[in-house]
Amino acid sequence: MQGVLTGFAVIAVVIGVGYVLGRRGSLGEQGREVLTRLAFQVATPALLFTTLARADLSVVFSSRLLVTALSTAAAAGVFVAAGAVRRWGVGRTTIGALCSSYVNSGNLGIPIAAYVLGDASLVAPVLLFQQIVVTPVALTVLDLTGAGDKGPLWRRLLTPLRNPIAVGALGGVLVSGTGLPLPGPVLEPLTLIANMSVPAVLLAYGIALRGSAAPGRGLDRRPVLLSVALKAVGQPVAAWALAAGVFALHGAALLDVVVTSALPAAQNLFTYASRYGVGEDLARESILLSTVLSVPVLVAVAALLG
Repeated sequence: MQGVLTGFAVIAVVIGVGYVLGRRGSLGEQGREVLTRLAFQVATPALLFTTLARADLSVVFSSRLLVTALSTAAAAGVFVAAGAVRRWGVGRTTIGALCSSYVNSGNLGIPIAAYVLGDASLVAPVLLFQQIVVTPVALTVLDLTGAGDKGPLWRRLLTPLRNPIAVGALGGVLVSGTGLPLPGPVLEPLTLIANMSVPAVLLAYGIALRGSAAPGRGLDRRPVLLSVALKAVGQPVAAWALAAGVFALHGAALLDVVVTSALPAAQNLFTYASRYGVGEDLARESILLSTVLSVPVLVAVAALLG
C-alpha cells in the first residue's frame, strides 16, 4: 500500500501549497488563470510530446489497451446518455464524461504502478490511449461547441491540429513511430518545460479550492455524484468484468488493468474546464471526490486481486 499512500501524499502536498497561495493572494487575482494557461498552452503539450516520443507504441495492440478503451467508453457513455436525457449541455456533458472515465495516469498513475504493480511502464497503455484518442476527441468537441472557433468548415475540421494538447500528443506519437532521434539540444529544453506541467496543474487546482463550497451539494450535485460513482466504482468494475470475462486475463495482468481503471479523475481535466469556461465546478468537485474515494477502492482492489 506504500505506492498508493505515496502517490496521494505527493499530490495532496502540492495542492495544499496551491490552496495556501490562493488564500494569501500570493499570485494575484490572475494567478490561477496564468497557471492554467501555462499548463494548457506550453507545459502539458511538452510533457505529452516528451513522454510519448519515448514510449513503446506496441502497447497499442495489447489486450490491456482494449480493456482500457472499452471500460473508458462504458463509463463515459453512461454519463453522456444521462447528460442527453437531463439536457446538461454538450460542453458540460463532455467535461462530466471525462471526469467519469479519464484516469490520473501521470502524476498519480506512475508512482502507484511502480509501487503497487512493480512496473511503472504498465500505465503506458492508459496514457497512450487517453492522449492519442480521448484528449484530441474531447477537446475538439469543446472547441467546436464551446469557446472554440466558429469559422469556416475547413478551419473547424482542422481544430485538432490547432490544439496544443493534441499537437503535443500526436507529435510525440509521430516521433516514436518513425524512430526519429531527438538531439539533446531539442529534447532537454522540452523536458525542462514539461516538468512544469504537473506542478502548475496541481497548484492551479489548489488555488481553485479556496472559498469553494463542500463538493456534491451545489447546482452540479447530480452530475458530480454520477461522475464520481462511475469513476470510483463503475469503471473499475467494468474493467474487471471485461478483463476476466471477455479477455480471460488473470493474476498480475488482471490486477494491472483494474488498478489503472480505479485511479481517480485527472487534475488536468480542471485545466480543460477552465480553459473552455465550462463545467469548472463539476470538474473541481468530481476530481476531489473521486480522489478521496479512490484510496479505499485501490486498497480493496490490491487486497482482493493482489
